[in-house]
Amino acid sequence: MRTLSIVAPRQFVAMLLLIAVCAVLSVTNVQAASKYSGIVIDAKTGKTLYSHKADTTRYPASLTKMMTMYMMFEALESGKLTKKTRIVMSKYAASKPPSKLGIQPGRSIAAEHAILALATKSANDVAAAVAEHLGGSEANFGKMMTRKARALGMSRTTFKNASGLTAKGQTTTARDMARLGIALREHYPQYYHYFSRRSFKYGKANYRNHNRLLGVVRGVDGIKTGYTRASGYNLVSSVVTGNRSIVAVVLGGRSGKSRNAQMSKLISRYLPKATKRSKTQMIAKAKTRNVFVASVGFAALPKRGPIPQFRPRPTAVAKAPIKQIDISKPVVVASAVPTARPTVPALNAQEAVNIEARLAYVPVETPRSRKLLEMLDGEITGGVEDANETQAIKQNQAQVQQKENHVRGWVVQIAAAETRSGALDLLKRAQAKAPSAVGARSLYTETVEKNGTTLYRARFAGFSGKNETRNVCNQLKKRKISCLALNAG
Repeated sequence: MRTLSIVAPRQFVAMLLLIAVCAVLSVTNVQAASKYSGIVIDAKTGKTLYSHKADTTRYPASLTKMMTMYMMFEALESGKLTKKTRIVMSKYAASKPPSKLGIQPGRSIAAEHAILALATKSANDVAAAVAEHLGGSEANFGKMMTRKARALGMSRTTFKNASGLTAKGQTTTARDMARLGIALREHYPQYYHYFSRRSFKYGKANYRNHNRLLGVVRGVDGIKTGYTRASGYNLVSSVVTGNRSIVAVVLGGRSGKSRNAQMSKLISRYLPKATKRSKTQMIAKAKTRNVFVASVGFAALPKRGPIPQFRPRPTAVAKAPIKQIDISKPVVVASAVPTARPTVPALNAQEAVNIEARLAYVPVETPRSRKLLEMLDGEITGGVEDANETQAIKQNQAQVQQKENHVRGWVVQIAAAETRSGALDLLKRAQAKAPSAVGARSLYTETVEKNGTTLYRARFAGFSGKNETRNVCNQLKKRKISCLALNAG
């Protein structure tokens, strides 16, 4: 009995300690799990194959560098950068915490090496140096990145820096990161191979890519990992096997190992569900700052609520038939996406009159603006349910003051610029790129003013009617020139 009286208290204390440890671990796991969100998108059609808290805001961590690289690719294409351009490391950039290359202030790195450092080593000092080179300051570059995010339809993403180090207000969602992953492949296929590099040698050091799924999971060809204490372990993966292609996102993993395991499961489960048919362009690219180009398409994917892990998406209901509505001056042209759409809240008259001016600078897709964003060649997919609302839109558009002679009949509009010379330049470039379609057409600009904002619509005229106008617009689209065929009255 004496022995039992000694052992029992010890066992009791041990049990209490075990219970306490389990409780702490349980709380930790719950907190870690609460950060998790994920999505799998069919990269050919935009269909959501899997979704869990995909529209809940999260910290992007180093996934931010995907946008930093997007901005670099854009600069390379426009000629603002070359692969050999030297990017100088400032004291500010060199002071960034690891992961970093450790380049000394005053020294420089070639732009191509900077891209590789971002893709593999995820170097924070290089990201800050790039931001200063392209934006003047990292704060300004963050604003540029956010504007680009909006232009791509990433409506819930805000960037404050180029590296992804935790900053107040720098947030994203799994859906937005999937959108960016698709945009990188679609817009810059000539540079996408940088995301596939498994290592990067700089000086005497050889840096291995943080993405451990490269070369391990069949079909994975990028894109980017990320981690901070606030974000958890993040990963965006692009997978291409046979005729199928998906982009998958995991945010808020408890560890690198569990994150990779979850990504592998998502790929294994949902890649076979992706379509084999021909690819549809998902995200239009605005080529210049002055130009208003629709960038919806993938943005038209419906917002979806949380779905238990690994549950396949329910079969989409058939789309409502297209209702043709004569709106004399549509605001935007968008790419149709073969997916069901949710009910759209009513668009009030004031929003209708202001929407073109707002979207001319930041083409954000929101539930209330989707009716105008989904206009295609003068048609509204799904129709406008409220006749009074349609009339209000027409009346508001009729109030636009025209400063130039109005050209009547069917026309093709390719963009709207902030200057008349800019609009004319776009028209001439379109003629040079597609001479058989618009080389002999009359070109003109139409000035519009709304709420103090002036835009110059770039248009072609001289068409015999609706069918010819639409045929020409289709030819332009094949040349990757955004356009809208409309009846100017």
